[in-house]
Amino acid sequence: MSQAESPPVSRWRRHRRALLWSALVLLLVVAQSLLVALTVNYEASRAQEATDAVAVEVAAEVRRDLVGLQQQMQSLAAQSPGTWQAAAQELLRQRRSLARLEMRDATAQPTVFVDTPYVPPLFSIIARADSDVETEVACASARRMLVPGFSRSYFVPLPGGLGQELMDLCVPLAGAGQVHGYIVGAIALTPLLEQAVTSQQARGHELSFVEGDGTRLARTGLPRGAGVFRAERLVDLPGATLQLRVDSATGAPRLIPNLSTALVLGLSMALFALVLLLAYDVRRRALAESALAEALAFRKAMEDSLVTGLRARGLDGRISYVNPAFCAMVGFTADELRAAAEPPYWPPEHREEYRRRQALRLSPEAAALNAAAREGFETEFMRKGGERFPVMIYEAPLVSAPGGQGGQTGWMSAVLDLSAQRSVEELSRQQQERLQATARLATVGEMASLMSHELNQPLAAIASYASGSLNLLEEPDEHTPGLLKQALERINEQAERAGRVIKSVHDFVRRREQLHEPLSADLLLDAVLPLMRLQARKSGARIELDLPNPAPRVMCDRTMVEQVLLNLTRNGIQAMEAATPAADRLLRLVVRRTHERWVSFSVIDAGPGIAPDVAARLFTPFYTTRREGMGLGLSLCRTVIEQHGGALDFTPGPGGIGTEFRFTLPTPRPATQPAAAAAATSP
Repeated sequence: MSQAESPPVSRWRRHRRALLWSALVLLLVVAQSLLVALTVNYEASRAQEATDAVAVEVAAEVRRDLVGLQQQMQSLAAQSPGTWQAAAQELLRQRRSLARLEMRDATAQPTVFVDTPYVPPLFSIIARADSDVETEVACASARRMLVPGFSRSYFVPLPGGLGQELMDLCVPLAGAGQVHGYIVGAIALTPLLEQAVTSQQARGHELSFVEGDGTRLARTGLPRGAGVFRAERLVDLPGATLQLRVDSATGAPRLIPNLSTALVLGLSMALFALVLLLAYDVRRRALAESALAEALAFRKAMEDSLVTGLRARGLDGRISYVNPAFCAMVGFTADELRAAAEPPYWPPEHREEYRRRQALRLSPEAAALNAAAREGFETEFMRKGGERFPVMIYEAPLVSAPGGQGGQTGWMSAVLDLSAQRSVEELSRQQQERLQATARLATVGEMASLMSHELNQPLAAIASYASGSLNLLEEPDEHTPGLLKQALERINEQAERAGRVIKSVHDFVRRREQLHEPLSADLLLDAVLPLMRLQARKSGARIELDLPNPAPRVMCDRTMVEQVLLNLTRNGIQAMEAATPAADRLLRLVVRRTHERWVSFSVIDAGPGIAPDVAARLFTPFYTTRREGMGLGLSLCRTVIEQHGGALDFTPGPGGIGTEFRFTLPTPRPATQPAAAAAATSP
């Protein structure tokens, strides 16, 4: 019978080995193909990334050069007519990309011009007036926006059959809000591109300015682009856009070197996989023969190596099995635990309670409910030496057959010693207390900076009133005593206000409840209105108040809210100084009761608004757009308003003009409300 069965078994083994070898060959083919494809794609990605990086760098350099040229041309506006030509010639010598500079009158007609010494005069073949369309468009845009503007590119022929692709930069010359002239610079695109490209970039790439349809305007770079790896970037300029194209001289990745690498790696992986398969096939017999012994040894080793205590109990409550971790936990040996009629690790003071709990858990009527119980519970055990320690116990039913088909024979428990966890929790609590102390010290340092920032305004006001008093003393008249008295009263008010700022910041550092008192909104505005008007007169702005009569009342810390109003009005006045005409500089303060519990304060300016990139970081501490600022004003304002339970935010002004900063403050609660709340919470 064994002879009859031998040939089929041998054929099966041969078929199995053939299948293994076939799978191995197929695996080699697939692995090598994938490796070659991945390598080619990787090198292509690297070449494309390098081309993209060159495009980004060159575009940034072109923009940087144009911005620098714009600044230099703006500095020419400060030159007198007698020195303008000399300064223009010096700028042309410094900037090879600048081909011509013109001074134009208010009608954009050239009055004085200077040509670059590096190329023949630009308009020797065609007149300047014949190619002035793009320049007039750029100057019209610059006159409308009062900022420099770039024109679209245009071609100017030169002697010898050559020519230059140019674009104009028009810088308006304005005074008192009126444009009285322009400075126009003709920029040659080819030198501009050559200056922005390094020698290393030029050796490996063809760079050019192109139009939207692909027409090349200017070109540089030693090789011709292969047309495989290209990158394009837009250089955004006021009034115009330059499209930069970078074409790498690198062609498609070659396959021969990559194929060799792929074959070596693929063969190595295939041989390693083959060795593993052969070793697995050889060891299968030995593993099958010793599977039972190894399973028993593994289970024993696993139970002995666990740091979690394991305990098995019968339905009578006696212990039938414990692992070494449980013995080490309680200090009793396995024989002592199995021989004891009652667990010796129960504390004497809890034995009666534990007996009742065990009897309830092991009772037959609770068996169905206990069979599904898997949740852990915490209790207390006692070591052999008498030490009490907390434990967490997880219990599951112990059945006599796998799959839940046998009957329940007892309970299997996993016991965790929580002593180390309690020690860690106590250490964590102590560390948390130290961290809180450190945080309070850090807050003291932050408040020192905030105090220096917030005291600037009252101190500046004191200095202004003191300076005005000295001026009155130098030229006295019959009104001098009254004015001096008023100035001294203002100095006294600002000194008291500085003291209140210091006290408020001190209270903030100590984390005490600040003094909130019910106030009328008009009192807050009246307190800061003199300082607002000083700043407004200095900037030529007007202040308009819009609040109902009678004014709503709010619950607030007067000193801190006055500081918020001063910061917001100062920011609004400063925002209108540069870009808003003097006649339109209006700062509106609007107070409205938007809800029975909230009053809204709005500070609306007529400035240029807030750019999106600035708006994203506007309330970040120490972020500022002014050279002399500290970047703490708006951050402190939001902190103060949030401490009052309100909110501070900003939106574009009415009609999209200017910016509106709005914050809310709570109204005083009715006198009966606290008493009602106390009655509701009383026992």
